Amino acid sequence: MNEKLLREVKDGDNVEEEERIKFKDKLWNESKKMWIVAGPAIFTRFSSFGINIISQAFVGHIGATELAAYALVFTVLLRFANGILLGMASGLETLCGQAYGAKQYHMLGIYLQRSWLVLIVTTTLLSPIFIFASPILKALGQDEGIAEMAGTIGLWFIPVIYSYIVSFSCQMYLQAQSKNMIITYLAAFSLSIHILLSWLLTVKYKLGITGAMISTILAYWIPNVGQLIFLFSGGCPETWKGFSFLAFNDLWPVIKLSLSSGAMLCLEFWYTTILILLTGNLKNAEVAIDALSICININGWEMMISLGFLAAVSVRVSNELGRGDSKSAKHSIMVTVLTSLAIGLVLFVFFLFFRGRLAYIFTKSQDVAVAVANLSPLLALSILMNSVQPVLSGVAIGAGQQSTVAYVNIGSYYLIGIPIGVVLGYVIKLQVQGVWIGMLFGTLVQTIILIILTYRTDWDKQVSVAQRRVNRWLVEAETDTNSLSTG
Repeated sequence: MNEKLLREVKDGDNVEEEERIKFKDKLWNESKKMWIVAGPAIFTRFSSFGINIISQAFVGHIGATELAAYALVFTVLLRFANGILLGMASGLETLCGQAYGAKQYHMLGIYLQRSWLVLIVTTTLLSPIFIFASPILKALGQDEGIAEMAGTIGLWFIPVIYSYIVSFSCQMYLQAQSKNMIITYLAAFSLSIHILLSWLLTVKYKLGITGAMISTILAYWIPNVGQLIFLFSGGCPETWKGFSFLAFNDLWPVIKLSLSSGAMLCLEFWYTTILILLTGNLKNAEVAIDALSICININGWEMMISLGFLAAVSVRVSNELGRGDSKSAKHSIMVTVLTSLAIGLVLFVFFLFFRGRLAYIFTKSQDVAVAVANLSPLLALSILMNSVQPVLSGVAIGAGQQSTVAYVNIGSYYLIGIPIGVVLGYVIKLQVQGVWIGMLFGTLVQTIILIILTYRTDWDKQVSVAQRRVNRWLVEAETDTNSLSTG
């Protein structure tokens, strides 16, 4: 009897040991799959964001007015357009990810072409914002001298927004297949060229804003050319079968998903834009805008890490839902959120210690550096919250729940965050700190709601929803013979 009991205890220990080993293996395998997407995505976003940071650094050494104008165009107008275009392109992330998981590989190329059509029309509709940048910014209450300079800079950004069509769509198409290393190589090459050209055109040859913007445009378009060459030369033989007239079919469902995706991300991107606009109406606007734009750019660097994890979790969740595995989808969410949060905690401590010293990378002004130092605790808190919230948005993209998150964003940002920011900044006279505290409060509310929604989601039901979506928009592979060869 004693032997039997001992054997049962030993057997139980063995089962626990096997389960622990299985859990470790599962965790390691999921981490590898996550980093295959997240690593290149983070580096690519760092490089893309670095283009603007490098441009802003060179523009900042041209003059304070030029820096404030560039900051306005970048953080208000470009962020506005970026939010719409990135949001609408994220509909492709849902479709490609779920189709790839369901092994309907030929549909990815058709979805990519449909996304191009939607984004071309949208970008053309957005271009007047940059043409009339100066009167728009004046109407929003910005300083007249800064707004005039912003009008000149705005025209240079039109080729940049057209570059987003290829950039966003190809990134999401390649990420769904875990083939985004090519984007990383191209981004690194482009960033290197941008640093060299910016120095040559602005420092050596003294071309000012013209030199900085020529370099910026080239830096955005070089990776796009490389991605298209990779695509057309057979880099994705399973998913790219050439141009197809099928891309013009069933456009309305793609447009609807793109619109809900656009609304979701726009509301997030515009939140920061409104922060800049409110700051532009405070006293000593030039110093306030310069300081806040530097903090937002530093925050933006960290956000590139979170957006890399957003891409990873959306790919992993959409792939697993398309494959029909709800347990793996939930496991992916847990691993990605915890990994991003751990990195966010490290950066939170780092930026609390460095405070205003980082400002001298972007400006020579001591007043601006002091203002940045005062904002540093709020910057560190933003970084911490950004390590969770975008990842949860990525979960929604992977599951095709963008419209739900759009409503959450409206409530938490625009009904809670901005009103609190206005009261603290203007009524209680906390100035830019008050506006930012309001923004943080809105982000906190949004994060809590997204955690609750993610926890309460029926993932088995989401598998059924994903499979219905994939089957509803399926075009049989045989009909792809209608495609036009890319030569």
